[in-house]
Amino acid sequence: MSANKNLAVVIMAAGKGTRMKVPDRPKVMFELNGKPMIHYVVDLAYDLDAGRVLTIVGFQGETVTAYIKQSHPDVETVVQAELRGTGHAILRTEEALSDFSGDILVLSGDVPLLKRATIDSLIAHHRTTGAVATILTAVLDDPAGYGRIVRNQDGSVQKIVEHRDATAEELSIREINSGIYVFEKKRLFDGLNHINPHNVQNEYYLTDVFEYFWRHRWVVSALKAPHHDEIRGVNTMEQLEEAKAVATGTAVRP
Repeated sequence: MSANKNLAVVIMAAGKGTRMKVPDRPKVMFELNGKPMIHYVVDLAYDLDAGRVLTIVGFQGETVTAYIKQSHPDVETVVQAELRGTGHAILRTEEALSDFSGDILVLSGDVPLLKRATIDSLIAHHRTTGAVATILTAVLDDPAGYGRIVRNQDGSVQKIVEHRDATAEELSIREINSGIYVFEKKRLFDGLNHINPHNVQNEYYLTDVFEYFWRHRWVVSALKAPHHDEIRGVNTMEQLEEAKAVATGTAVRP
């Protein structure tokens, strides 16, 4: 796992998965065609020949860690003892990556259908555009509920607008944020150390770093995934069944 020494992959896998309705199982350990979802995401990191692969564990972290250590022994584990949001999760890797210099790819352990070719394209786009961050996006027929990608005339990202905050014009945008990103390491942690917590849970959101980037007039780019199925996140048992259908080629197309 050393061919791409300038790439570290960080996989978020700390969540409880409350909506899965099985309270004693970490969400990423629900199986997709015989293997936990996290298995496919770590496989992708290995396929990318990343110099470093880190998995952030939290809820029942011992279960997730034990599985990964058996299936992918070289993976490093970082513990997020308090589940205080995605920004807080990534910040937990700062010390582990203190000696790393390069780009950080952020993946989610509950997005198991991503293809290597798509991520290769995302990393290449990030590096050729000179962006501090690059967002993998998707175009949906029904983007309701998702954050919309608002682009500048040159194609760079002007802002991400949450559905509830969008104007009528912005609601017509069908390009959405997938939650998969590539960041320049130094700028990422600069941003994370300047964001503020939200709500009574004192949570830090990873997406808040983009406001920090835009305030500094740093370029944020985006690349559309070739098919929206790749960025499917699994939050419910119904969505898990849908992902299984896509993976096995039995999904019904509209």
